[in-house]
Amino acid sequence: MIEFISQPWPWYVAGILIGLTVPTLLLLGNKSFGISSSLRHICAACIPAKIPFFQYDWKRESWNLFFVGGVLIGGFIAATFLTNPNDVVVAEKTHDQLFALGIKDFGGLMPEDLFSWESLATLRGLVFMVLGGFLVGFGTRYAGGCTSGHAIMGISNLQWPSVIATCCFMVGGFLMTWFGLPFLLNL
Repeated sequence: MIEFISQPWPWYVAGILIGLTVPTLLLLGNKSFGISSSLRHICAACIPAKIPFFQYDWKRESWNLFFVGGVLIGGFIAATFLTNPNDVVVAEKTHDQLFALGIKDFGGLMPEDLFSWESLATLRGLVFMVLGGFLVGFGTRYAGGCTSGHAIMGISNLQWPSVIATCCFMVGGFLMTWFGLPFLLNL
């Protein structure tokens, strides 16, 4: 059983399982799927300030914190006990293009050339991790949710703003991949 779980699953199996979370959450209690809202719940629970954005009944949404806790525990278990000993497979053309930009490590999910403690001390690492993290947080708040919330939950509920947000996420990702990433890797 462990060998079955530890193997990469095809996209169509994983996609269906992720897609089934939407009707399951709706049927179990009219709950919406999304991860970014959990940070708001944590802040509302831990920060007793009189900030209007955090003044709501966060206890009604505490199920979301358990969900995120399960995601974290599941990720830890998968990374610790179910790791694939083989290198991550990257398309040859992608490998060549990234190699030409200075990325030489393709052994893990994230290249250590970009995402390591040593690279954080560089201008490039600072831009990737700090500025990038800020932009992700700002974009999530500005769009009213994260990519998972909009693309999985919002579109399945036929919400027009989620379609627009998801299209903007995709366009931004394409622009960053083709124009922003080569520029930032040359810093």
